[in-house]
Amino acid sequence: MSSSQNSPPPVAWAQRKNVVFLTICVEDCKEPTITIQEDKIYFKGTGGTEKKDYEYTYILYSNIDKEKSRSFVRDRNIELILVKKEEGPFWPHLLKDKVKQHWLKVDFGRWKDEDDSEDEGEGQNPDLEEMMRQMGGLGGGDSRPSLDDLEDEDSDDDDLPDLE
Repeated sequence: MSSSQNSPPPVAWAQRKNVVFLTICVEDCKEPTITIQEDKIYFKGTGGTEKKDYEYTYILYSNIDKEKSRSFVRDRNIELILVKKEEGPFWPHLLKDKVKQHWLKVDFGRWKDEDDSEDEGEGQNPDLEEMMRQMGGLGGGDSRPSLDDLEDEDSDDDDLPDLE
């Protein structure tokens, strides 16, 4: 599937009804080549502590909307949000080929089971932009409390007795 001797990078993936999250785990990958097509993703880049060359074409289980899908190059990895062409049943696996790949893992931090997403999805905005904000791809959207939000009744604020 790859056009050269370069090896595939480590990848973690998770999905929802309408999107697939793909994390390419290559640190310090400067200017990678990422091509998103309806049925495949091409990646080529150099990174990691050994500055290893990676290259792979991921033939996807099903089609995606290449216009709505996005990639984000970060210091520690490359994150892709792939919008499924048709919302609906979860993919049984990421790649069209059912062969187990040693470099492909499930991202359990983002994984939701098909029936879980229904319950937790209520009250949440299924908007793609909101998902990207949560991943840090678009500014804002940070709902974590700041230090200013904490109350002033912290025991660390008490005066300490002088040392003798």
